Amino acid sequence: MKTKGMEIFKRIVKIAVIPAGTLLLVFLLCSANGVKLFETEGNWILFFRATASVMLTTFALSLNLNSGRFDFSIGSIALLSSVISASICTSKGLPSAAMLVISIVAGAVLGLLSGGIYVIVKLPPIIVSLGVALFYEGLAFAVTNGYGVSFVANKELTSFPSVLHYALVILGGLFFFIFVFDYTQFGYDYKALLSGQKVSVNMGIKEIPNAVGCYVIAGALMGVVGFISATNTGTIQMALNFGSIGVMFTAFLPMFIGGFIGRFCNEKIGYLLGAVTTAFISLMYARLNVDSSIQQIVTALILVVFLIYLNNENKVIELVMLKKHLKKKTK
Repeated sequence: MKTKGMEIFKRIVKIAVIPAGTLLLVFLLCSANGVKLFETEGNWILFFRATASVMLTTFALSLNLNSGRFDFSIGSIALLSSVISASICTSKGLPSAAMLVISIVAGAVLGLLSGGIYVIVKLPPIIVSLGVALFYEGLAFAVTNGYGVSFVANKELTSFPSVLHYALVILGGLFFFIFVFDYTQFGYDYKALLSGQKVSVNMGIKEIPNAVGCYVIAGALMGVVGFISATNTGTIQMALNFGSIGVMFTAFLPMFIGGFIGRFCNEKIGYLLGAVTTAFISLMYARLNVDSSIQQIVTALILVVFLIYLNNENKVIELVMLKKHLKKKTK
């Protein structure tokens, strides 16, 4: 019984060490500069918003990336779906709940189109997604005549940002993703295709519908991301010449962190904790007023260091174990 309890404790430590360690580090850095990490309600809102947005983006990115489909279009789907929903809601006087629903539906439809194009043209997914991204960016630009969408004065649409609402988005997105990919036939087929595509197809699993379904789900998730971004500021700015691709890169660090944590728990919870980790870092940047260029450099360095560790994990473990062994001998 004690052995089992110790194993559970060790697993919990392994799950929590990265987010807890990051929280401690950013807390110490803020304290050293005379700044409180969570001083106002706005700080909590920023943290939960970053967690929700990054978690959903990580889900959407990992969904196709794990299947070997690098999708550059998810940022443009977030942009165009928010433009569509905001334009409809501002013209019809609809509430933020309606904007969220429209964003999800629009994102799912745009994901369906993206997946359909990939299946039909049979080109590498990178090429297809770049073309789709450019097309969606241009379409958003054309719909708004290049001016974007602004609804700052619309109190109904800009009232969404709150800790409770973002917490509900996080829980809803997490439960949805776990349910679909852990408890449905679609999820079972998805995992089977990941483990062995040819064998799975020979067994009767339909690869094309599953791939298109992944694009639809990723699109719906990015519709929520677009909604979160739009309702935060009340404005939607246009992005041309692949300007929307930057959204995708916010998910790389949490995806790798989540993949590491996912060894000790459900991978989806790992992605959530990866998003929490990066949200701590984002909040620290905001509290310390770190320049955006420095933010990008620091985040890139963290990602590189973490990837180096993952690629040399066995060597690091062997080195640590060797040092422990030598210490025991000297004693």
